[in-house]
This record gives sequence, structure tokens and C-alpha cells, in this order.
Amino acid sequence: MRVEYVQCDVMDEDETQTKIAPLTEITHLFWVAWVSRGNEEINCVDNGKMFRNVLDVLLPNAPKLQHIVLQTGGKHYVGTNSSVWKSHGHEPPFKEDMPRLPSANFYYTLEDILFEAVKGREGLTWSVHRPNVIFGFSPTSLMNILGCLIVYACICKHEGLPFRFPGNSITWNNFGDVSDADLVAEHEIWAALDPNAKNQAFNISNGDVFNYKQIWKLLAKHFELEVPEYNGEPMSMVALMNDKKPVWDSIVQQNDLVPTKLHEIANWRYVDGLLNANLLAISSMNKSKEAGFLGFRNTETSVGHWIRQMKQHKLIP
Repeated sequence: MRVEYVQCDVMDEDETQTKIAPLTEITHLFWVAWVSRGNEEINCVDNGKMFRNVLDVLLPNAPKLQHIVLQTGGKHYVGTNSSVWKSHGHEPPFKEDMPRLPSANFYYTLEDILFEAVKGREGLTWSVHRPNVIFGFSPTSLMNILGCLIVYACICKHEGLPFRFPGNSITWNNFGDVSDADLVAEHEIWAALDPNAKNQAFNISNGDVFNYKQIWKLLAKHFELEVPEYNGEPMSMVALMNDKKPVWDSIVQQNDLVPTKLHEIANWRYVDGLLNANLLAISSMNKSKEAGFLGFRNTETSVGHWIRQMKQHKLIP
């Protein structure tokens, strides 16, 4: 398979025109890009602009375009970063036909742009995909919880520290679900090709449930770490990792790893937010099953798979 990489600043209309217009043979668009700004109103403006810039160029220049995949996420049901840690929004299990929440959300903006773009275009279909927290291999992602926890485990192993859970009792004890990155990709390819999935929104999660107490045991077993009894008191990962930059540098050097800086490979503010959330995220997969998608992942198996991927790519010892 021949893959051609095209690097483009899609915030820039002129650059988008120059680099996207020649892609006249495109048949499927998978939109997974996003940018994080200071507040949700600006998120709506800038994320909407990126998506619209690409569609404005692609639609008149790619006559073979058949399907547009839009990936958003579970915050469709619970609200954005400014509110997601404070309230449930909708009660789980989340279902695709639940109404939008009465607050700004760039996911809603992207959906509206998509719906307007395909209106009246015969032969052009769409699908929207809503994963929850994604477990995957994404070394520089701003929102890679599993990768961050693996890095934390490596630091504890290197320094002989106990592997303490930093979050609240809700995320420690209560059950939620996650979405394996490969499963999300399978789901999006299915929707792009299967007539039963056209012009619909779908949740995509592993299909089982877990809590971080279980994840902690898995990580501790893999890295041979001591897990002290959880006392119910959260601690700040931002503060805990503040002086660990040289420690990570030593780990990288001693193990001949791909050169990375701690702030590049882990986002501790995100960890603090997610592990201190006051909500449960459980999405119903019934709609996908009824449409013919029967894929799933064992979340425990997924954790081990992504640890191995990070090792194989020499990101961790």
C-alpha cells in the first residue's frame, strides 16, 4: 500500500487550498484532528475553521468522495473540559439519540458543519464516532491516559517508589469503559464501507467495564511495583512529577530509548483531571451491534498490548 503524507496547516486557508486541492482522487475522509484552546467558545471557532477549510477545498475538487468519517467523543454526553469534571450531563449508559447539552461544545460545531456540507450531495454519506477515553499508542498526545500511567510506573520502578493511585475514590472504585485505539479504527472503517452504517452517529467502546483499581493492579504486576493501600486521598500528579524531568532523562539515556522529554510524553494535568472526575462514562454499544459491528476488546488485554507497543518502539524500558 502506498501512503503519501501531506503536512498542512489547515487553519491557514491558502495553505489548505494549495495542498488539499490537488488530492482529486480522495474517496474517504477521516477527520480526527483537533486543537485545544483556552475556552470552549474558541475551541468551537478554531476546530470548526479547520474542518470547514478542508471541506471547502475537498468537496469541489474530489468528485469521487464517497464518505466522511467524523470522530468526536464521549464529551458529547457529559460536556467539555470546563464542565466535564463537575457533573454527569446525561446519565449513563450513553445512547446516540440523547439530546445535546445546552452548552458550547466543539463536537456539536463539527457535526453541524458536517451535516451542512453533505446536504444535497447525492452519493456522499457520513458517520460520526464517539469513543470514550482512548487507550492507544500515541507518544505525544495531549490526552493519552494509559501512556501517562505507564510513564509514571516506569519512574516508580526506576526510583523504587510505591505506585500510588493519585485520583479520587470514584475513579478508583466505580466502573466505566474505554475505547481501544485499534478498535476505534476498525469501527470507522466499517462505517465507511458498510451500507448499514451510513448517515448515523455511533458510540464505540470496548464493550466491557473496568475501574482504575483493576488497571492499577495490572500495571503494578507488569512493572513489579508495590501498590500501597488506597487511602481515598487524591494527590497532584503535576506536583509529584514536577522534579522528575531529570529522572526521565536518565531513564531514556540508560535504556537507549527514543529521545523524549517528560513534558512531551506525559500530560500530568490531564491525568489529574481525569482521575479526579465525578462521573462515570459507560456507552451503549447496542446501536453498532444492531447495525452489524460486533467488534470488541478485552480492556485488560488492551493494556498489555499497548505496553508492548511502547516497548517495541523504544519509548519505555
